[in-house]
Amino acid sequence: MFVETDSLTKRYRGFAALDACSLGVETGEVFGLLGPNGAGKTTLLRLLLGYLQPTSGRATIGGLDCQRQSVAARQLVSYLPGEARLYRGMKGCDVLRFFVEVRPGGDFSRALQFAERLDLDLARRVAFMSTGMRQKLAFAATMSTASPLVILDEPTANLDPSVRATVSQMIAEAKAAGRTVIFSSHVLSEVEEVCDRVAILRAGKLVHTQVMSELRRRHRLAASLLGEVPTVPEELVHSVRVVSCQHGELVMEADELSSLLRWLATLPVTEIRAEPIGLRSVYDKYHANRDGTA
Repeated sequence: MFVETDSLTKRYRGFAALDACSLGVETGEVFGLLGPNGAGKTTLLRLLLGYLQPTSGRATIGGLDCQRQSVAARQLVSYLPGEARLYRGMKGCDVLRFFVEVRPGGDFSRALQFAERLDLDLARRVAFMSTGMRQKLAFAATMSTASPLVILDEPTANLDPSVRATVSQMIAEAKAAGRTVIFSSHVLSEVEEVCDRVAILRAGKLVHTQVMSELRRRHRLAASLLGEVPTVPEELVHSVRVVSCQHGELVMEADELSSLLRWLATLPVTEIRAEPIGLRSVYDKYHANRDGTA
């Protein structure tokens, strides 16, 4: 694992901002963090970067201890914080040049390419940029380094949908180049699109880790039948979960459709509706009616 935490905990006078979090992120993986405000996402990222000291537990990046070797560990990371602060008196091009020159492996020409793709006006001073423009500038500066790990905390906040699509494409390109990405966001559709795995946090605890390739294979089917609804055959019970069965309608979640559809074809079915389950249904198991933003 390129990034690893073992029972990582941060407490403030009895309040656990992060509670015994153990996870691993593989090299070249896009790993998503989901959860409402206060779930522990930013605390986890700051502990990885050595900006906070853990109450207990440990974390490593590239085998380097994030507490005892924090400077060396940070040299492996390019980090976009949730509220990036840029020098307001500088022009956009000067901001990019500064961040490129201050970091080993910075590439000004690559930073300019990112800026062009994001439609940035680099001649404008930061003070006269919109919030979205400043966010794009910070993202371009973050992505322009050659660091093996990129940590993005709410990178698409304040961006319009077309720019969000460009950001998602750039994250996919970073993965294709072998870089590891940790991506924290409230936007479920973005996380679902770009991430290989997703960790869901609630009240400081890691409550679920979802492999996205497995989730994309899962579907929910609703079948209307004539007469009584039969019992699911034994050979399907391990791949099919019955959600509800009433009034002649059978609602199921399935990991694999072909066997289920063959069974349904033998029944007096009048209508079938199928849809991907999606990340929303998984998220809502842990945060239903708790978070209006995700």
